Amino acid sequence: MLTHPIHDTLQALGLTGMAKGFKELANQPEANGLDHAEWLAILLEQETTLRQQKRYESRAKTARLRQSATIEDVDYRAARGLDKSMFLKLTSADWIRRKHNLLITGPCGVGKSWLACALGQKACREDMSVAYHRASRLFTALALARADGRYAKLLKQIARVDLLILDDWGPETLTSDQRRDLMEIVEDRHEAKSIIVTSQVPVDQWYKIIGNPTLADAILDRLVHNAYRIELTGDSLRKRKPAQPDTARA
Repeated sequence: MLTHPIHDTLQALGLTGMAKGFKELANQPEANGLDHAEWLAILLEQETTLRQQKRYESRAKTARLRQSATIEDVDYRAARGLDKSMFLKLTSADWIRRKHNLLITGPCGVGKSWLACALGQKACREDMSVAYHRASRLFTALALARADGRYAKLLKQIARVDLLILDDWGPETLTSDQRRDLMEIVEDRHEAKSIIVTSQVPVDQWYKIIGNPTLADAILDRLVHNAYRIELTGDSLRKRKPAQPDTARA
């Protein structure tokens, strides 16, 4: 079929989903039985779907999640104390809309980061902005930003995202600068945005990691009081199965 003027117009207007849908419908004989409203509804659905996919791809790229994890691939059979009903509740992302936090703790290898990334990926699908950071690297980035004048700008970038994933926090005690950095991050996000924190250290020991009693009280009060908790147990899942791609279930 030759290119139709309507197809060209839709392309020129940037309505690529509608243009693709128009071309597909024009090549289907059964589409001749559709009225104008039905044609328009199908084309609008195509455009909406394409735009949603593009937004998701952009958000996922910006998030830089450590692992390609999805909530559909969570393995609830693994003996690690994961409450299935609670986790399924978290997959709705309503807790992010309500500006709550999530704390995931447990020994090495039980899937803390994987679960955090799966929830981050779902948030991207829900059209929310996400940023993943390993805690040690984020503190290093903030220290460098403080030295070259980008500190305030970086803090604003962190404060803007709907969900911040702070992965693998602890067990080293924070330095004075790191304590202030964490306080700034938590204060900016308190009852405004959500945080996922993963750590091998139980929550009741975080006070010692922060170090300064006054700042520890302030940080933990803002971070913990409205937070959901996932406390994983058991042996490392890596010991029970061979190395697999990031898309493996966890």
